[in-house]
Amino acid sequence: MSTLFSASHDEKKAFKNHLDKEIAEFGDFKYAYMILNKKDLMETVITSSYPSQWVDIYKERNYQCIDPVVLCALQRVSPFPWDESTPINPSLKPSDIFSHAKNYNITTGYTFVLHDHDHNLAMLTLTINDNKSIDIEDQIHPNKARLQMLLANVHERITTRHRETARNNRDNSSVEKDPLTTRENEVLYWASMGKTYQEIAIILNVKIRTIKFHIGNIVKKMGVTNARHAIRLRAEWQLVKPITR
Repeated sequence: MSTLFSASHDEKKAFKNHLDKEIAEFGDFKYAYMILNKKDLMETVITSSYPSQWVDIYKERNYQCIDPVVLCALQRVSPFPWDESTPINPSLKPSDIFSHAKNYNITTGYTFVLHDHDHNLAMLTLTINDNKSIDIEDQIHPNKARLQMLLANVHERITTRHRETARNNRDNSSVEKDPLTTRENEVLYWASMGKTYQEIAIILNVKIRTIKFHIGNIVKKMGVTNARHAIRLRAEWQLVKPITR
């Protein structure tokens, strides 16, 4: 999941600006969008409008591993409210996180939850400064469906970006590590198209023994038994492609 968060500084800033704008439509909230690997909570990323000092403390101390809000979200699929005085799950042990968060005016909140197919937990938490006499549930309730949909859309945007980045990295890696030369790729491509050695020699304007020489090198480099085996493997790796000049 680490590549999920390898975006550039500008990309991260643009994403936060997008979230700032989206959340502002629902009211004067502070927010935290988190993605956690459910198999390893140490793999966590946070985009937040909380005070940066609090976010830094949270990350440095790996509070996601003991945060009652996170631990509750792991067991739920529906959104839920929480505050410093009300246990959100009686089975969870008390935590001193709330007392630390209170120093940054974080005492009550509402968390939306999403579990994806890659074993990630996505959370969107909204909070109101404790000096405001506003019931957060009253403000959230009319927009619960829209906020849940916002979380889904935001998370899909992030994971789509991750898949594209991972695919590009994989493609670049394949090119960089490809042991075959351009000519060997040409020979193997035409062989995969059903051409005989003689036909490939005519297409490439070389002698048949040159084609056999290249095939021998291909088989040796790939550690396979014959050209057919090499073609099958390259096809599985999606590396048998038309040669462009």
